[in-house]
Amino acid sequence: MAANRKLLAVAAACAAVVIGVTGCSGDDGGDKDPFEGMSADKIAKKASKASKNAGSFTMKSQVTEDGGQATGEFAVAKGGDCKATIDSRKNGHSEILTVDKSSYMKADEKYWKATAGATIAGRVKGRWVKAPSQGESSCALGDMFESKKLKGLKREKDAEVDGKKAAVLVKKKGDKTSTFYVAMEGKPYFVKVTNDGGDEKGTATFSGYGEPVDVKAPAPGEVVDQKQLAGL
Repeated sequence: MAANRKLLAVAAACAAVVIGVTGCSGDDGGDKDPFEGMSADKIAKKASKASKNAGSFTMKSQVTEDGGQATGEFAVAKGGDCKATIDSRKNGHSEILTVDKSSYMKADEKYWKATAGATIAGRVKGRWVKAPSQGESSCALGDMFESKKLKGLKREKDAEVDGKKAAVLVKKKGDKTSTFYVAMEGKPYFVKVTNDGGDEKGTATFSGYGEPVDVKAPAPGEVVDQKQLAGL
């Protein structure tokens, strides 16, 4: 059924903007450039490591794709569990949890009708749909802050994000431009990422690095196993 394939699609879309994310580093404040003498690629590698080692973070995103707009909040806890809330003009409201390598989704009628049909929408109304274990968490920080694809970056003029100075790294490929904003004070965490070009445009902002994130599985009585929906 369609729900089998699309259960984690929205969460994956939220996370996709972070995959291969890059940034700048340095613990010093003030006017001194903490990245002086570093190439953009080396800065990216150091920033990716710092962000991964934080262990937890929260991301808020806004994505425009195929003429529609979606906003979401995505939080990863230490250990790899995560939760997300997505609101889409096209597909409605949905929530995703990943706990102990199992994933759960709860959505409004608009979402289920758009992605799985009216029969499924009626069957799962107000309940969580559980997907089988995928063998590893879909929220693994090792994937979220992978930097292998970040080559050929260029550092541009510094900017401010939420009133704090940030270094700016840009990667251009064809008609697509990705811009990464990284805190220049404290640890080299990402504070903002934008993608622009083609039919896909998005912005993600980051906060709460290293802070606790509470993710709990739904109560058994609130859950429908995905296997029970097969063939509907």
